[in-house]
Amino acid sequence: MGRSVGSCVVLTVRYFAGARAAAGGVSAEEVAADSLEGLVQVLTDRHGERLGLVLKAASFLVDGLACHDRRASLPVGATVDILPPFAGG
Repeated sequence: MGRSVGSCVVLTVRYFAGARAAAGGVSAEEVAADSLEGLVQVLTDRHGERLGLVLKAASFLVDGLACHDRRASLPVGATVDILPPFAGG
């Protein structure tokens, strides 16, 4: 079962490709946030502006489903995958 901290929920964040590099090589971590917008702020504060720039262009999967509304509430215990834009074709 997931847990919450104040008005925020604890999430598992997984980084892929350039997002992992921008987060200092971290592949996954737990973070408390209430929305993707809040998550982006927490992660930028934690890892720096390099990751913040990646997050501006990234796609997010919440429990495996694409999430485009950065203000939507996140479910307790969700897994958020951060996918930076991929080059190539």
